[in-house]
Amino acid sequence: MATCSSLTITKFSLLARSTHVLNRVKLTSAYRNFPSIGTVNHTQTFQKRLISQTARFLQSFKHIQAQNNNNKMSNYTVVEKGTPNSTNYSIYLKNASGNIVSPLHDIPLYANDTKTVLNMVVEIPRWTNAKMEISTATPLNPIKQDVKKGKLRFVANCFPHKGYIWNYGAFPQTWENPGHIEPSTGCKGDNDPIDVLEIGYRVAKRGEVIQVKVLGTVALIDEGETDWKIITIDVNDPLAEKMNDIGDVDKFFPGLLRATVEWFKIYKIPDGKPENKFAFNGDAKCAAFANNIIEETNKFWQGLITKELDGGEISLTNTANSGTPGFTKSDEAEQILAAAPEGGEPEELSNTVDRWHFVHLK
Repeated sequence: MATCSSLTITKFSLLARSTHVLNRVKLTSAYRNFPSIGTVNHTQTFQKRLISQTARFLQSFKHIQAQNNNNKMSNYTVVEKGTPNSTNYSIYLKNASGNIVSPLHDIPLYANDTKTVLNMVVEIPRWTNAKMEISTATPLNPIKQDVKKGKLRFVANCFPHKGYIWNYGAFPQTWENPGHIEPSTGCKGDNDPIDVLEIGYRVAKRGEVIQVKVLGTVALIDEGETDWKIITIDVNDPLAEKMNDIGDVDKFFPGLLRATVEWFKIYKIPDGKPENKFAFNGDAKCAAFANNIIEETNKFWQGLITKELDGGEISLTNTANSGTPGFTKSDEAEQILAAAPEGGEPEELSNTVDRWHFVHLK
């Protein structure tokens, strides 16, 4: 009802503005010299066009204003340590005040008071293969590349996909609690912050903090654990205002949901692992369902950061949550950053990173 009321108010506001402009036009010499303008049909046509143009202007202004507001919230910068393509390479984040922050604990989950816009930490830009992730066990939780059998991990290209097919990352201040059995899936959490897929047109950057709106979710079951994949779009994307729920994904991005489920089912098969499974037969759940899951994982994080819940080896070091066991002053955080490994021997990237794997589901 609130939405309908606001639309009605907007409509009457535009009508009042167009009537005012039309009355001013009637005072001009052009109106007096061309009496046909005064006919009922012509006046109504003129007013309809004026309302339409005014609405488009207000929509554009609203979009520009939203971009400016969101840009103000994206005041995080990256600090790179170590040599790229080496096991020493890591990405730390600083806030607008120049203080080191944990992307897991210190960046707010919600970017506005109404909790309709959320902060996403980008770990992996679209079309890239390096398996970067927030290092939960490292103090201040920098973004690092996953290592498998002593080698940097890259995801395989499963035809027709190239690398990750969305900007991939995580929501800060969330935790999929391994001590909790999710009733809708029957599986426990995977002990990580909740994963996010951003489907907008722009390729984001590693360590970037972007503002997104939630559209829905799919539930990957990974080795018996629930691994939610929240589907979102950058609020600054040209299509963002038209997209509000999971049905809008098929409408504006036809085929992407199907490709998303396929991608997660097959991406580990080239490594010799079996096809991944999904809850709900791979069907995506709506935005309201997804937001409830996000809110629940945020509550679990609150228990984690206060040590009311056992996070095992997860580092609780943070610089923004005073009064918590892991709270660290900014000068001590700088010492942690300074002690992070430098240099490192870069691995020579194998040609297999760009290889296409032709995988067929049974």
